[in-house]
Amino acid sequence: MDRAARLAGVIPAMVGWRPDDFWSATPAEVAAILHPPELAGTGDGLSRAELNRLMERDGHG
Repeated sequence: MDRAARLAGVIPAMVGWRPDDFWSATPAEVAAILHPPELAGTGDGLSRAELNRLMERDGHG
């Protein structure tokens, strides 16, 4: 639970979720935010444009 509580503070700030959004997300959704498949193995950070594109695709933007 300690890790979940820490992530509950970080994930919403990263992607603009409300706390309820985080707590209702599946572990796979949280993992996808932390390690998006599009960036797997690239070592590059997520640009704001890419984040916006992903959020629009998922209906959160």
